[in-house]
Amino acid sequence: MRSVLPTRLLRVKAAVATLATALLLLGAPPAHAEAASGPPKMADGFGLTQAGSATGTATNFVVTVKTLQVAGSHRIRILLPGDYEANPTKRYPVLYFLHGASDDPGNPNLAYPALAAAKSMITVIPDGGLRGWYNNWLDQGTAAGAQNWENFHINQVIPFIDANLRTTATKKGRAVAGLSMGGFGALHYAQRHPDLFSQVATLSGANEFSRNHAVMRAAVVATLTNIGAPLCGTSSPTCSLNFGPTVSSDAVFGTPYPVFNADWRWNEADPVAHMDVLARAGMGVTIYTGNGGGNPAEPEFWVQSASQHAKERLDALKYPVHYVDYGNGSGWGESCNGGHNYGCWAQDLVDFVPRLEAAFASA
Repeated sequence: MRSVLPTRLLRVKAAVATLATALLLLGAPPAHAEAASGPPKMADGFGLTQAGSATGTATNFVVTVKTLQVAGSHRIRILLPGDYEANPTKRYPVLYFLHGASDDPGNPNLAYPALAAAKSMITVIPDGGLRGWYNNWLDQGTAAGAQNWENFHINQVIPFIDANLRTTATKKGRAVAGLSMGGFGALHYAQRHPDLFSQVATLSGANEFSRNHAVMRAAVVATLTNIGAPLCGTSSPTCSLNFGPTVSSDAVFGTPYPVFNADWRWNEADPVAHMDVLARAGMGVTIYTGNGGGNPAEPEFWVQSASQHAKERLDALKYPVHYVDYGNGSGWGESCNGGHNYGCWAQDLVDFVPRLEAAFASA
């Protein structure tokens, strides 16, 4: 049985390469008018120490922090609504938007036009690592150093934001969403912390980790073991296929191989298996997917089946879900081709942001 997953790993290499490239080459950053004043002052706390001053404008800026929970420095991009400074007594709900593999909040393209145009909410885009997988890694002794991403986001970033900005610091004033790797992260955090979030959305998410969806597991393992790094050569030190120090396939969730239930941690982390948690919490659920043009080498081909399984589980629970399968992208914005890319995610957010703001307002 141990020979099956490595074979599938090799088959998914092209899909992982496409995913990583799409996550970095997202197109030109959106233009924003420069605000008269700079970013608001943020105070250290909750285990976070700022490294230098915030950079950017008063409504779109990046804070760099250090923490003992995760090795290195980490950027947090914050988008404030245009009236934030002019209304010093007003409080705002917060969307925590989780990025995909091989990206970083320092990338200005993550300030998607629909997020930047939001009128009544704050958006926070925290660093999730090139392949942090929004989890406290099982193995903290790898070459990557400390990798407690869940501790960082849940116990540090959220209270740091609530302490420094005028947020609605309650479940009804908090949502979590993400794309690709971040889609898994959004479901994972919503399921593990249903008391913190009222809405969850996954855009082209890695929504299924069960042994029945081995390709999704293989994609995770590929980022950990860096199988695409040799394709980078020596000319590009920032190659999108290089996810950092090579670590074991077991580093995050233990062994992925389904032998004598040794892969139980993967099954425990599988979002599809825990949709009932979202239903019991009364959480608003949104799922977006394309079909990758029916091409198995396109990551979205596999995303579609995982997303469909998540919807089927909610349907079995008779729980409502805003589910959008835009197929090959026809009619879903001008730049969506149904693939795992910026054009489709930008249109997902055009649909999602107004709905989220309306949900916040009604709450």
